[in-house]
Amino acid sequence: MSWMRKLYETYESSMEMDLSKEEFQPLPPGHTSQQAHAEITVDGNGNFLFASVVQNEETRIPATESSSARTIGGVPHPLCDKIQYVAGDYPDHGGGKNSYFDDFKSGNETRDGYISLLGKWCVASGHPKLRAVYEYVKKRRVIRDLADSGVLHLDENGRLIKSWTGGDGEPAIFKVLTKRSGEIDQGDVFVRWRVSIPGEREDRVWRDDDLVESWKRYNLSIQESRGLCFVTGEVAILSLLHPARIRYAGDCAKLISSNDSSGFTFRGRFTSADQACSIGYEVSQKAHSALRWLVHRQAWRNDDQVIVAWEVSGKKVPMFMENSSDASLSDFMLKEGIDFSFYESDAYGGDMGQAYARELNKKIDGYRSELGDRSDMVVMGMDSSTPGRMAITYYRELSGSEFLARVEKWHESYAWPQDYGKKLKFVGTPSAKDIAAAALGRRMDSKICKSTVSRILPCILDDLPVPADLEKSVFNRTVNRVSLEFWEWEKNLGISCGLYRGLHKGRNYKMSLEPERRTRDYLYGRLLAAAERVEQIALFVAKEARDTNAARLMHRFADRPFSTWKQIELALGPYKARLSGSRAGFLMNMNVLFDDIHDMFEADDYTDDSPLSGEFLLGYHCQRRDLRSKTKDTADAGDDNDQEREG
Repeated sequence: MSWMRKLYETYESSMEMDLSKEEFQPLPPGHTSQQAHAEITVDGNGNFLFASVVQNEETRIPATESSSARTIGGVPHPLCDKIQYVAGDYPDHGGGKNSYFDDFKSGNETRDGYISLLGKWCVASGHPKLRAVYEYVKKRRVIRDLADSGVLHLDENGRLIKSWTGGDGEPAIFKVLTKRSGEIDQGDVFVRWRVSIPGEREDRVWRDDDLVESWKRYNLSIQESRGLCFVTGEVAILSLLHPARIRYAGDCAKLISSNDSSGFTFRGRFTSADQACSIGYEVSQKAHSALRWLVHRQAWRNDDQVIVAWEVSGKKVPMFMENSSDASLSDFMLKEGIDFSFYESDAYGGDMGQAYARELNKKIDGYRSELGDRSDMVVMGMDSSTPGRMAITYYRELSGSEFLARVEKWHESYAWPQDYGKKLKFVGTPSAKDIAAAALGRRMDSKICKSTVSRILPCILDDLPVPADLEKSVFNRTVNRVSLEFWEWEKNLGISCGLYRGLHKGRNYKMSLEPERRTRDYLYGRLLAAAERVEQIALFVAKEARDTNAARLMHRFADRPFSTWKQIELALGPYKARLSGSRAGFLMNMNVLFDDIHDMFEADDYTDDSPLSGEFLLGYHCQRRDLRSKTKDTADAGDDNDQEREG
């Protein structure tokens, strides 16, 4: 139960933090949060004053152990709840669901309804706001008052309507409720209370700290199960039902569930749940509350998949699952165009990678100075395969220095100039989700995406290499250029280069052109980039907007470089002839470049027609960027040509 202990300690630490500016805060034990739809204000004597519609606001409410764990109804919350619970006149107005206002039967057991639960708390506490709400709901006219206030809507027979046919646009309450099969159930309206008492500064019951403490005391007094808590090692009141709503207000999935006494819960190993594990009520409430707070505050989300990293004492940690730009680990960003020439200057040894690594180290040092070596870091991944069950899919405890070292290594090893379109261009590492999309396509199934992200997570925090099949898949989709939109291809190109560079760290690839690198795949990449540049300029001069031969044949070139290069080289003839007049200087420089690259090939390498590896894209990308930056006039022309395609 290490994760539970860490969350419990995090909750205790959060109580010492200043969270006044945060909208979402850890909930007290015995409380949960719900989205409120309507608000009723009564006076201190329980007389109705007015009501209004609320736009799905998260509201802290008291809850019993059973009500906080409910999924489809049956157990009321003690103060704020849905219409079917708090309105005694719900059945009189055509309520379509069971009413839990009065005591009800559950199997052979009679259970407290809303009015009984609220009444018992009211007697034990004596709080004036509780008494005011209790006196009001006893009148059994909640729906009638809400209808008179224009919050709820009834038909001519006084029954709750399920669809709006009155014209003049839907009422406000219909816009905040979820439609099912085209209909609205107004019994789902969640009501919260205000009590207006002269001299009281706070009339919102969900913000009243005295009410919070009153419920905590009363809730503990009605607990009966006691035993050994496996988390603290102390005898305490035990939790039989553990909270849900961890990822969002309507989340029914639980991390701990033992309320199924038949089927496959115990598998014959135990006769009761506490024989397997027993957890204290307060520990469970605080741990789940801390997790809910952390997920809301700093989790990385991918559909139902949630990954959250935190430091137990609440210190700031980097959002390591994002790309380097969104994680604020890279300042190498440009809104318009890509011009990293400054970072390739002599001051940085001509290598943008070194400049980026220095800046990344400064960013990590900022976190390192705050976290220190002994900080207690936890990384936890969660996902659910069914609506009611959630699993911890990844769990690691690390020191602060360990965590930061691995994050830094990930964002340095797999970094490359990335082009995410007109709004974002940066040097850094793509996110795990970006890698999954590059490998599988934007329209991939969410389950496959989550599975792929789960495969990448250990690569970040356990210093494992990215699976080779992912790198190969990204490479294959990138070289199949004609199947991608231009912006998507540019994005895939940067991701593919970054993955290959990270998987082959020992080869020390630079992010800038390496004129002395003589490997076959790198040189073939440079040749293709040079051929593409000649075609781009020739097409620009002729004012033609179409793909180059180099672009159309990239996939074939990656499979059979030698035979495809002969075809591309022969096709360059007409383009060179077109440039021999107005762009003679450019053409001469390009012919020299072609000769220099050819001279660097070993004879056997040049005629080798076997498929190219991802190194080919590194050579291509570096040579393309180098050609764009060397001569401003041709670079501008080529960029214009690219922008036409991107638009």
